[in-house]
Amino acid sequence: MLALAPIPRAVEPRKAAPVRVAFVIDQLSRAGTESQLLALLRTLDPRVVEPSLVLLDGTSAESRALEPTNCEVLRLGIRKLVSGSAARAARTLWREWRRTRPNVVQAYFMDSAYFTVPIAKLAGIPRIVRVRNNLGYWLTRKHRLLGNLLRPCVNVTLTNTEAGRDQLVTAERLAPNKVAVIENGVDLERFALRSSRAESGVVRIGAVANLRPVKNIDGLMRAAKIVLEQFPNAQFEVAGDGEQRAELEKLHAEMQLGNRFVLRGSVQNIPEFLASLDVAVLPSHSEGMSNALLEYMAAGCAIVATEVGANSRIISNELHGLLVPPNDVAALASAMLRLLQSPASAMRMADTAREHVEHHFSRDAMRLRFEQFYVNLARGSHRG
Repeated sequence: MLALAPIPRAVEPRKAAPVRVAFVIDQLSRAGTESQLLALLRTLDPRVVEPSLVLLDGTSAESRALEPTNCEVLRLGIRKLVSGSAARAARTLWREWRRTRPNVVQAYFMDSAYFTVPIAKLAGIPRIVRVRNNLGYWLTRKHRLLGNLLRPCVNVTLTNTEAGRDQLVTAERLAPNKVAVIENGVDLERFALRSSRAESGVVRIGAVANLRPVKNIDGLMRAAKIVLEQFPNAQFEVAGDGEQRAELEKLHAEMQLGNRFVLRGSVQNIPEFLASLDVAVLPSHSEGMSNALLEYMAAGCAIVATEVGANSRIISNELHGLLVPPNDVAALASAMLRLLQSPASAMRMADTAREHVEHHFSRDAMRLRFEQFYVNLARGSHRG
Protein backbone atom coordinates (compact mmCIF):
# COMPACT_ATOMS: atom_id res chain seq x y z
CA MET A 1 0.00 0.00 0.00
CA LEU A 2 1.01 3.59 -0.50
CA ALA A 3 2.05 5.77 2.42
CA LEU A 4 -0.55 8.50 2.78
CA ALA A 5 -0.75 11.62 4.89
CA PRO A 6 -2.81 10.99 8.04
CA ILE A 7 -6.31 12.40 8.17
CA PRO A 8 -6.42 14.83 11.12
CA ARG A 9 -9.01 14.51 13.79
CA ALA A 10 -11.85 17.00 13.73
CA VAL A 11 -10.72 20.42 14.88
CA GLU A 12 -12.55 21.25 18.09
CA PRO A 13 -14.61 24.44 17.70
CA ARG A 14 -12.51 27.31 18.96
CA LYS A 15 -13.60 29.22 22.04
CA ALA A 16 -12.02 32.27 20.44
CA ALA A 17 -13.30 33.80 17.20
CA PRO A 18 -13.02 31.59 14.09
CA VAL A 19 -10.13 32.13 11.70
CA ARG A 20 -11.23 34.61 9.01
CA VAL A 21 -10.00 33.45 5.59
CA ALA A 22 -10.47 35.51 2.41
CA PHE A 23 -10.25 33.30 -0.68
CA VAL A 24 -9.37 34.96 -3.98
CA ILE A 25 -9.84 33.47 -7.47
CA ASP A 26 -10.35 34.88 -10.98
CA GLN A 27 -13.94 33.63 -11.35
CA LEU A 28 -16.01 30.53 -10.67
CA SER A 29 -16.55 27.63 -13.05
CA ARG A 30 -17.01 23.88 -12.96
CA ALA A 31 -13.31 23.22 -13.62
CA GLY A 32 -11.20 21.29 -11.13
CA THR A 33 -9.61 23.98 -8.97
CA GLU A 34 -12.77 26.07 -8.84
CA SER A 35 -14.86 23.03 -7.92
CA GLN A 36 -12.48 22.11 -5.10
CA LEU A 37 -12.63 25.67 -3.74
CA LEU A 38 -16.44 25.75 -3.86
CA ALA A 39 -16.62 22.40 -2.07
CA LEU A 40 -14.31 23.72 0.64
CA LEU A 41 -16.31 26.93 1.09
CA ARG A 42 -19.55 25.00 1.45
CA THR A 43 -18.24 22.50 4.01
CA LEU A 44 -15.97 24.52 6.33
CA ASP A 45 -17.17 24.54 9.94
CA PRO A 46 -18.08 28.21 10.58
CA ARG A 47 -17.12 27.79 14.23
CA VAL A 48 -13.56 27.07 13.09
CA VAL A 49 -13.15 29.04 9.84
CA GLU A 50 -15.17 32.05 8.66
CA PRO A 51 -14.72 32.27 4.87
CA SER A 52 -15.21 35.12 2.42
CA LEU A 53 -14.69 35.11 -1.34
CA VAL A 54 -13.18 37.70 -3.67
CA LEU A 55 -13.61 37.25 -7.44
CA LEU A 56 -11.18 39.13 -9.65
CA ASP A 57 -13.85 39.27 -12.36
CA GLY A 58 -16.89 37.17 -11.42
CA THR A 59 -19.33 38.89 -13.76
CA SER A 60 -20.19 35.95 -16.05
CA ALA A 61 -23.54 34.22 -15.69
CA GLU A 62 -21.87 30.90 -14.85
CA SER A 63 -19.69 32.44 -12.15
CA ARG A 64 -22.62 34.23 -10.53
CA ALA A 65 -24.75 31.10 -10.60
CA LEU A 66 -22.05 29.14 -8.76
CA GLU A 67 -21.49 31.68 -5.97
CA PRO A 68 -21.76 30.11 -2.50
CA THR A 69 -24.54 31.35 -0.26
CA ASN A 70 -22.80 30.78 3.06
CA CYS A 71 -20.19 33.53 2.80
CA GLU A 72 -19.75 37.10 1.59
CA VAL A 73 -18.77 37.45 -2.09
CA LEU A 74 -17.03 40.51 -3.55
CA ARG A 75 -16.91 40.80 -7.35
CA LEU A 76 -14.25 43.21 -8.61
CA GLY A 77 -15.15 43.03 -12.32
CA ILE A 78 -11.51 43.27 -13.49
CA ARG A 79 -10.86 42.26 -17.10
CA LYS A 80 -7.34 43.72 -17.37
CA LEU A 81 -4.86 44.01 -14.53
CA VAL A 82 -3.34 47.19 -15.96
CA SER A 83 -6.33 49.53 -16.28
CA GLY A 84 -8.17 52.32 -14.53
CA SER A 85 -10.86 49.90 -13.38
CA ALA A 86 -8.22 47.67 -11.83
CA ALA A 87 -6.77 50.62 -9.90
CA ARG A 88 -10.22 51.51 -8.57
CA ALA A 89 -10.84 47.87 -7.66
CA ALA A 90 -7.52 47.78 -5.80
CA ARG A 91 -8.64 50.67 -3.61
CA THR A 92 -12.01 48.99 -3.02
CA LEU A 93 -10.37 45.73 -1.97
CA TRP A 94 -7.82 47.48 0.27
CA ARG A 95 -10.62 49.31 2.08
CA GLU A 96 -12.65 46.09 2.40
CA TRP A 97 -9.78 44.18 3.95
CA ARG A 98 -8.92 47.07 6.28
CA ARG A 99 -12.54 46.91 7.43
CA THR A 100 -12.96 43.13 7.77
CA ARG A 101 -9.40 42.29 8.87
CA PRO A 102 -9.10 38.69 7.61
CA ASN A 103 -6.48 36.58 9.36
CA VAL A 104 -5.53 34.83 6.11
CA VAL A 105 -5.75 35.69 2.41
CA GLN A 106 -5.48 32.73 0.03
CA ALA A 107 -5.02 33.45 -3.69
CA TYR A 108 -5.48 31.03 -6.61
CA PHE A 109 -4.12 31.36 -10.16
CA MET A 110 -1.67 33.87 -11.57
CA ASP A 111 -3.72 37.02 -12.09
CA SER A 112 -5.44 36.78 -8.72
CA ALA A 113 -2.10 36.36 -6.97
CA TYR A 114 -0.38 39.17 -8.88
CA PHE A 115 -3.24 41.54 -8.08
CA THR A 116 -4.18 40.67 -4.51
CA VAL A 117 -0.98 39.59 -2.75
CA PRO A 118 0.53 43.12 -2.72
CA ILE A 119 -2.84 44.56 -1.62
CA ALA A 120 -3.05 42.03 1.22
CA LYS A 121 0.44 43.00 2.33
CA LEU A 122 -0.38 46.72 2.27
CA ALA A 123 -3.63 46.06 4.15
CA GLY A 124 -1.67 44.41 6.94
CA ILE A 125 -3.08 40.87 6.53
CA PRO A 126 -1.05 38.69 8.94
CA ARG A 127 -0.84 35.56 6.75
CA ILE A 128 -0.82 35.34 2.95
CA VAL A 129 -1.15 32.01 1.13
CA ARG A 130 -0.64 31.36 -2.57
CA VAL A 131 -2.01 28.16 -4.16
CA ARG A 132 0.02 26.33 -6.81
CA ASN A 133 -1.69 23.06 -7.77
CA ASN A 134 0.33 22.14 -10.82
CA LEU A 135 3.90 21.22 -11.71
CA GLY A 136 4.72 24.48 -13.47
CA TYR A 137 4.81 23.13 -17.05
CA TRP A 138 3.14 26.36 -18.25
CA LEU A 139 5.43 28.84 -16.52
CA THR A 140 7.15 31.42 -18.71
CA ARG A 141 10.09 33.63 -17.79
CA LYS A 142 7.63 36.46 -17.10
CA HIS A 143 5.64 34.32 -14.65
CA ARG A 144 8.79 33.21 -12.85
CA LEU A 145 9.93 36.82 -12.50
CA LEU A 146 6.57 37.96 -11.12
CA GLY A 147 6.49 34.96 -8.82
CA ASN A 148 9.89 35.89 -7.44
CA LEU A 149 8.68 39.44 -6.78
CA LEU A 150 5.71 38.11 -4.81
CA ARG A 151 7.77 35.64 -2.81
CA PRO A 152 8.71 37.94 0.12
CA CYS A 153 5.00 38.72 0.66
CA VAL A 154 3.82 35.08 0.76
CA ASN A 155 3.95 33.18 4.06
CA VAL A 156 3.00 29.77 2.66
CA THR A 157 2.68 28.32 -0.84
CA LEU A 158 0.01 25.63 -0.83
CA THR A 159 -0.02 22.70 -3.25
CA ASN A 160 -1.92 19.42 -3.42
CA THR A 161 0.85 16.91 -4.16
CA GLU A 162 4.26 15.94 -2.86
CA ALA A 163 5.51 16.16 -6.45
CA GLY A 164 4.29 19.77 -6.57
CA ARG A 165 6.06 20.49 -3.29
CA ASP A 166 9.31 19.02 -4.61
CA GLN A 167 9.01 21.14 -7.75
CA LEU A 168 8.48 24.33 -5.74
CA VAL A 169 11.41 23.59 -3.45
CA THR A 170 13.92 22.40 -6.04
CA ALA A 171 13.04 24.26 -9.25
CA GLU A 172 11.67 27.47 -7.76
CA ARG A 173 13.84 27.46 -4.63
CA LEU A 174 11.11 28.03 -2.08
CA ALA A 175 12.06 27.28 1.51
CA PRO A 176 10.70 23.83 2.50
CA ASN A 177 9.04 25.27 5.62
CA LYS A 178 7.10 27.69 3.41
CA VAL A 179 5.43 25.01 1.30
CA ALA A 180 2.47 22.92 2.54
CA VAL A 181 0.66 19.99 0.93
CA ILE A 182 -3.10 19.50 1.32
CA GLU A 183 -4.58 16.82 -0.92
CA ASN A 184 -7.87 17.17 -2.78
CA GLY A 185 -11.07 15.39 -1.85
CA VAL A 186 -14.10 14.12 -3.74
CA ASP A 187 -17.80 14.27 -2.86
CA LEU A 188 -18.54 10.56 -2.60
CA GLU A 189 -22.30 11.02 -2.24
CA ARG A 190 -22.55 12.35 -5.81
CA PHE A 191 -21.31 9.09 -7.30
CA ALA A 192 -23.52 6.01 -7.34
CA LEU A 193 -22.10 2.60 -8.17
CA ARG A 194 -23.66 0.38 -10.83
CA SER A 195 -23.35 -3.40 -10.75
CA SER A 196 -23.12 -3.69 -14.52
CA ARG A 197 -22.40 -0.97 -17.08
CA ALA A 198 -22.31 -2.87 -20.37
CA GLU A 199 -25.48 -2.55 -22.41
CA SER A 200 -26.35 -4.12 -25.78
CA GLY A 201 -22.86 -5.55 -26.11
CA VAL A 202 -21.25 -2.08 -26.23
CA VAL A 203 -18.28 -1.37 -23.96
CA ARG A 204 -17.89 2.29 -23.10
CA ILE A 205 -14.53 3.97 -22.52
CA GLY A 206 -14.35 7.62 -21.56
CA ALA A 207 -12.44 10.54 -20.14
CA VAL A 208 -13.28 13.78 -18.37
CA ALA A 209 -10.89 16.49 -19.53
CA ASN A 210 -10.63 20.03 -20.79
CA LEU A 211 -9.59 19.96 -24.44
CA ARG A 212 -6.05 21.27 -24.01
CA PRO A 213 -2.77 19.78 -25.32
CA VAL A 214 -1.61 18.77 -21.82
CA LYS A 215 -4.64 16.46 -21.47
CA ASN A 216 -3.44 14.37 -24.47
CA ILE A 217 -6.84 13.63 -25.97
CA ASP A 218 -5.10 13.31 -29.35
CA GLY A 219 -3.05 10.46 -27.84
CA LEU A 220 -6.27 8.88 -26.58
CA MET A 221 -7.68 9.04 -30.12
CA ARG A 222 -4.64 7.22 -31.50
CA ALA A 223 -4.87 4.59 -28.78
CA ALA A 224 -8.60 4.23 -29.46
CA LYS A 225 -7.84 3.40 -33.09
CA ILE A 226 -5.75 0.44 -31.90
CA VAL A 227 -8.40 -0.72 -29.41
CA LEU A 228 -11.18 -0.55 -31.99
CA GLU A 229 -9.30 -2.93 -34.25
CA GLN A 230 -9.76 -5.65 -31.61
CA PHE A 231 -12.95 -4.40 -29.96
CA PRO A 232 -15.13 -2.91 -32.72
CA ASN A 233 -18.01 -2.75 -30.20
CA ALA A 234 -16.11 -0.21 -28.08
CA GLN A 235 -17.46 3.33 -27.76
CA PHE A 236 -15.18 6.21 -26.72
CA GLU A 237 -16.50 9.49 -25.29
CA VAL A 238 -14.79 12.57 -23.87
CA ALA A 239 -16.65 14.97 -21.57
CA GLY A 240 -15.16 18.44 -21.76
CA ASP A 241 -14.46 21.34 -24.09
CA GLY A 242 -11.65 23.79 -24.72
CA GLU A 243 -9.19 25.49 -27.00
CA GLN A 244 -8.08 22.33 -28.82
CA ARG A 245 -11.51 21.27 -30.05
CA ALA A 246 -11.07 22.28 -33.69
CA GLU A 247 -7.68 20.57 -33.88
CA LEU A 248 -9.08 17.39 -32.34
CA GLU A 249 -12.08 17.38 -34.68
CA LYS A 250 -9.69 17.56 -37.64
CA LEU A 251 -7.66 14.63 -36.28
CA HIS A 252 -10.89 12.71 -35.65
CA ALA A 253 -11.87 13.11 -39.30
CA GLU A 254 -8.39 12.13 -40.54
CA MET A 255 -8.46 8.94 -38.43
CA GLN A 256 -12.01 8.12 -39.59
CA LEU A 257 -13.19 7.35 -36.06
CA GLY A 258 -16.81 8.24 -36.87
CA ASN A 259 -19.31 7.75 -34.09
CA ARG A 260 -16.97 5.38 -32.21
CA PHE A 261 -15.15 8.36 -30.67
CA VAL A 262 -17.35 11.26 -29.57
CA LEU A 263 -16.30 14.66 -28.21
CA ARG A 264 -19.38 15.41 -26.12
CA GLY A 265 -18.40 18.92 -25.09
CA SER A 266 -19.24 20.24 -21.63
CA VAL A 267 -21.22 17.75 -19.55
CA GLN A 268 -23.15 19.09 -16.57
CA ASN A 269 -23.75 15.76 -14.83
CA ILE A 270 -20.35 14.12 -14.51
CA PRO A 271 -21.50 11.38 -12.08
CA GLU A 272 -24.12 10.27 -14.61
CA PHE A 273 -21.51 10.28 -17.39
CA LEU A 274 -19.07 8.20 -15.34
CA ALA A 275 -21.83 5.78 -14.33
CA SER A 276 -22.20 4.89 -18.01
CA LEU A 277 -18.53 3.92 -18.47
CA ASP A 278 -16.82 0.54 -18.23
CA VAL A 279 -13.33 2.07 -18.33
CA ALA A 280 -12.23 5.62 -17.47
CA VAL A 281 -8.96 6.97 -18.86
CA LEU A 282 -6.66 9.79 -17.77
CA PRO A 283 -4.10 10.15 -20.60
CA SER A 284 -2.52 13.47 -19.51
CA HIS A 285 1.06 14.53 -20.16
CA SER A 286 1.10 16.36 -16.80
CA GLU A 287 -1.12 16.53 -13.71
CA GLY A 288 -1.01 17.88 -10.20
CA MET A 289 -3.58 16.01 -8.16
CA SER A 290 -6.25 15.06 -10.66
CA ASN A 291 -9.87 15.68 -9.64
CA ALA A 292 -10.95 13.54 -12.58
CA LEU A 293 -8.97 10.59 -11.24
CA LEU A 294 -10.59 10.88 -7.82
CA GLU A 295 -14.01 11.02 -9.50
CA TYR A 296 -13.23 7.92 -11.58
CA MET A 297 -12.43 6.07 -8.34
CA ALA A 298 -15.53 7.36 -6.56
CA ALA A 299 -17.70 6.26 -9.51
CA GLY A 300 -16.32 2.72 -9.34
CA CYS A 301 -14.76 2.80 -12.81
CA ALA A 302 -11.93 0.58 -13.99
CA ILE A 303 -9.07 3.03 -14.55
CA VAL A 304 -6.14 3.55 -16.90
CA ALA A 305 -3.95 6.59 -16.12
CA THR A 306 -0.57 7.92 -17.11
CA GLU A 307 2.07 7.84 -14.40
CA VAL A 308 2.43 11.61 -13.98
CA GLY A 309 2.02 14.02 -11.08
CA ALA A 310 0.26 12.51 -8.08
CA ASN A 311 -1.38 9.69 -10.05
CA SER A 312 0.95 7.04 -8.63
CA ARG A 313 0.28 8.36 -5.13
CA ILE A 314 -3.49 8.21 -5.57
CA ILE A 315 -3.61 4.75 -7.14
CA SER A 316 -1.29 1.77 -6.85
CA ASN A 317 -0.62 0.05 -10.17
CA GLU A 318 -2.42 -3.30 -10.55
CA LEU A 319 -4.33 -2.71 -7.29
CA HIS A 320 -6.57 0.31 -7.95
CA GLY A 321 -6.03 0.56 -11.71
CA LEU A 322 -3.37 0.46 -14.40
CA LEU A 323 -0.62 3.08 -14.73
CA VAL A 324 1.19 3.57 -18.03
CA PRO A 325 4.12 5.77 -19.09
CA PRO A 326 3.15 9.19 -20.48
CA ASN A 327 3.42 9.82 -24.23
CA ASP A 328 3.15 6.10 -25.02
CA VAL A 329 0.16 5.41 -27.26
CA ALA A 330 0.91 1.68 -27.50
CA ALA A 331 1.04 1.29 -23.71
CA LEU A 332 -2.19 3.25 -23.31
CA ALA A 333 -3.96 1.05 -25.85
CA SER A 334 -2.53 -2.13 -24.31
CA ALA A 335 -3.80 -1.22 -20.82
CA MET A 336 -7.30 -0.47 -22.10
CA LEU A 337 -7.34 -3.76 -24.01
CA ARG A 338 -6.24 -5.65 -20.91
CA LEU A 339 -9.20 -4.31 -18.91
CA LEU A 340 -11.63 -5.06 -21.73
CA GLN A 341 -10.27 -8.60 -22.09
CA SER A 342 -10.48 -9.31 -18.35
CA PRO A 343 -13.68 -7.74 -17.00
CA ALA A 344 -13.42 -9.64 -13.68
CA SER A 345 -9.97 -8.16 -13.03
CA ALA A 346 -11.22 -4.73 -14.08
CA MET A 347 -14.14 -4.96 -11.63
CA ARG A 348 -11.85 -6.05 -8.80
CA MET A 349 -9.56 -3.03 -9.32
CA ALA A 350 -12.58 -0.70 -9.58
CA ASP A 351 -13.99 -1.95 -6.27
CA THR A 352 -10.61 -1.58 -4.54
CA ALA A 353 -10.23 1.94 -5.91
CA ARG A 354 -13.64 2.93 -4.57
CA GLU A 355 -12.73 1.65 -1.10
CA HIS A 356 -9.40 3.49 -1.26
CA VAL A 357 -10.94 6.87 -2.15
CA GLU A 358 -13.54 6.47 0.59
CA HIS A 359 -10.86 6.02 3.23
CA HIS A 360 -8.33 8.63 2.13
CA PHE A 361 -9.79 11.22 -0.24
CA SER A 362 -13.28 12.13 0.95
CA ARG A 363 -14.36 15.78 1.04
CA ASP A 364 -14.65 15.54 4.82
CA ALA A 365 -11.02 14.46 5.10
CA MET A 366 -10.00 17.41 2.90
CA ARG A 367 -12.05 19.85 5.00
CA LEU A 368 -10.40 18.67 8.21
CA ARG A 369 -6.93 19.11 6.70
CA PHE A 370 -7.72 22.67 5.64
CA GLU A 371 -9.27 23.62 8.99
CA GLN A 372 -6.23 22.37 10.88
CA PHE A 373 -3.96 24.25 8.46
CA TYR A 374 -5.76 27.57 9.01
CA VAL A 375 -5.87 27.18 12.79
CA ASN A 376 -2.15 26.41 12.88
CA LEU A 377 -1.38 29.25 10.49
CA ALA A 378 -3.34 31.77 12.55
CA ARG A 379 -1.53 30.60 15.67
CA GLY A 380 1.82 30.94 13.92
CA SER A 381 2.56 27.24 14.37
CA HIS A 382 2.45 26.11 10.73
CA ARG A 383 5.18 23.77 9.57
CA GLY A 384 5.56 22.95 5.89
